[in-house]
Amino acid sequence: MSEFTRFVKEQMKLIKDRDPAMKSKWEVFLYPSFKALWAYRRSHKLYLKGHYYRARKIAQRSARKTGIEIHPGAEIGKNFFIDHGYGVVIGETTVIGDNVLLYQGVTLGGNGKEQGKRHPTIGNNVMISAGAKVLGSFTIGDNSKIGAGSVVLNEVPPNSTVVGVPGHVVKQNNVRIPSQDLDQIHLPDPVENEISEIRKKLEALEEIVGGREKAPANEDQT
Repeated sequence: MSEFTRFVKEQMKLIKDRDPAMKSKWEVFLYPSFKALWAYRRSHKLYLKGHYYRARKIAQRSARKTGIEIHPGAEIGKNFFIDHGYGVVIGETTVIGDNVLLYQGVTLGGNGKEQGKRHPTIGNNVMISAGAKVLGSFTIGDNSKIGAGSVVLNEVPPNSTVVGVPGHVVKQNNVRIPSQDLDQIHLPDPVENEISEIRKKLEALEEIVGGREKAPANEDQT
């Protein structure tokens, strides 16, 4: 069995598991993720052999066709899938573990100040939702979820849920594995939670103030 045939079979199973929109296994050939990852495999081999120009040429041609830009120097583990994918950027020193899921518009980039390892390391079983930006040479721990539109600039512990700009942990030690839980919408909303707490405090203060205002009136009636 050729390497390409093995890759096709792997992708058929993976995409079927990850995307309920896939009705036929032959649709695998229509997915931008499939095309981008096959180009990445070819370019990565050339990159490791020091053929940097040829590697980048393949990568850039793939980026123009798919909208997914994966630097050939990145290291990517097993069962990696990019859903939709347009606008995804993965930098040169990025390291991605196994069973990682990215959505469209995700950037795994550097902050422009570092040398050497300057892109993030993504652990196993991580889901990064649409439009999220992970910038810098730190680690996103295993089994974590990054909310849509979040901008992550610091280390994320394992089993965490991160949302916001800048991103911060709002939930930790959630036992559900993101690669099996594909919900990227119903994540904790720290702003809504904060507003809810402020409302409760205001209601309590109104009750106290209302009680004090009624006290003199009661005394006059006696």
